Amino acid sequence: MKIAIAGTGYVGLSLAVLLSQRNPVVAVDVVPEKVALINEGKSPIKDREIEAYLAEADLDLVATVDGPAAYRDADLVVIATPTNYDPQKNFFDTSHIEEVVDAVLAVNPDAVMVVKSTVPVGYTKRMTELYPQAKFLFSPEFLREGKALYDNLHPSRIIVGVPSESAHASELKQAAETFAGLLRAGSLEPDTPVLIVRATEAEAVKLFANTYLALRVAYFNELDTYAEIRGLDTRQIIEGVSLDPRIGGHYNNPSFGYGGYCLPKDSKQLLANYEDVPETLIQAIVDSNRTRKDFIADRVLELAGYRESEASKITVGAYRLTMKNDSDNFRSSAIQGVMKRIKAKGVPMLVFEPTLFDDEFYGSEVVRDFAEFCDRCDVIIANRMTPELEGVKEKVYTRDLFTRD
Repeated sequence: MKIAIAGTGYVGLSLAVLLSQRNPVVAVDVVPEKVALINEGKSPIKDREIEAYLAEADLDLVATVDGPAAYRDADLVVIATPTNYDPQKNFFDTSHIEEVVDAVLAVNPDAVMVVKSTVPVGYTKRMTELYPQAKFLFSPEFLREGKALYDNLHPSRIIVGVPSESAHASELKQAAETFAGLLRAGSLEPDTPVLIVRATEAEAVKLFANTYLALRVAYFNELDTYAEIRGLDTRQIIEGVSLDPRIGGHYNNPSFGYGGYCLPKDSKQLLANYEDVPETLIQAIVDSNRTRKDFIADRVLELAGYRESEASKITVGAYRLTMKNDSDNFRSSAIQGVMKRIKAKGVPMLVFEPTLFDDEFYGSEVVRDFAEFCDRCDVIIANRMTPELEGVKEKVYTRDLFTRD
């Protein structure tokens, strides 16, 4: 099949690589530098498998900034553009999706469009009503930052949603099965479970799955908060709890809070979807993440010997802004929330982030010399511990107990 993919972030680029093993794929992006890198066989994002496949695999893949040209000949258009939820406005910004839809319909109204971006529950139904001539599917993605292609090569499940309200519903059910087959054929797991459901249920699956993961992060963080205040060994407690096979040993490593592309916005979006539906747990998950950052900031200030009158004499260092190891994503990283709270107390922050080329990050000085960074800091906060910090361990505050994400 001729496939066009709008967006070359983690979702779009990993899908482009996956599907171009067996199909001609054109990846579309508005950033010429990203397009040029992909056409040179280089990845614009940090992902080990994407980097290896672009450099070594036999892929039928080209990238372009010319969206209409890519969409005109496509049998299938996958939309993987960014969306974001603003809890202040109670608004989920899906404008980039609509821009692609308008561009596709202008040149190729018969194309099947598969929305891979995260959307609120009911979005595909509304789009079907707004564009009755269009052919929409929704397929949630379940990818980790830095391991997006790996997760596409080894998927836990493939879900495709069909809007039952569409005049093309029967055709779209066949298209959904075809798309699921393309994903499974490109993966290394030929027996991956496939679920074809209504689009609205597929949208709900994505938000509820990510909010459950946020719940696990929040739960073990609150366990860690309790243990630290009470002088208990967090690691021993977590190991004992996690040996229960009903609980398991995943998503249990304490951190400064959940962050990144998905969990913060998806949990808040799910909460907004409840509206008049009774709930307490979803709100508690969102609140817990905020409470955790408050606690971490207070602990760091306590360890630094903070006194309001001498706040400017303390320097707290932030070691890396990325959400996870082997990632280049700063978006909504938990350490940034901790930094804001510390800076609000008048304490200067120093940032060590080798991938950042600016000399300032939201008013904090950025240094790229690790020795200088360590020498100038009284306390260093690190969401994730690395061997690089072992030499200054006495200065480091982290809650990373298992040295993994």
